[in-house]
Amino acid sequence: MNILVINGPNLNMLGIREPEIYGKATYTDLCDLIRAHAEKLGVSVTLYQSNHEGDLVDAIQQAYGKQDGIVINPGAYTHTSVALLDALKAVGIPAVEVHISDPDTREEFRKVSYIRSACVKTIKGHGFDGYLEAMDDLTGDRP
Repeated sequence: MNILVINGPNLNMLGIREPEIYGKATYTDLCDLIRAHAEKLGVSVTLYQSNHEGDLVDAIQQAYGKQDGIVINPGAYTHTSVALLDALKAVGIPAVEVHISDPDTREEFRKVSYIRSACVKTIKGHGFDGYLEAMDDLTGDRP
């Protein structure tokens, strides 16, 4: 099984950006955790991060026919991007939306997710473990 993990804007700043919300672990720490979990599951994982909406759309489109599942944390584009929604719908690959914090407990505008309707599940507020849970869900390796 091949899983694409997509991270949107500012996730490359983990450990620096609002550590009281996102923690002190870095994006490199997150990637290492995801790779280790993929190895444990026996799946191939591709990690992708961009601060640019069109690049994220391109990554989703390029997954067509190559990836079996997508784990996506679109960052701020969660609340603004119809383009990401349309890309996910177009490729039809099972996707899990992940958020390190729980957007429902934050500012009002963060409670809206444009991509949620194209995802099989949303995991929010579980920190980095949310990514691992999403991978488990996509592989059917959940208890």
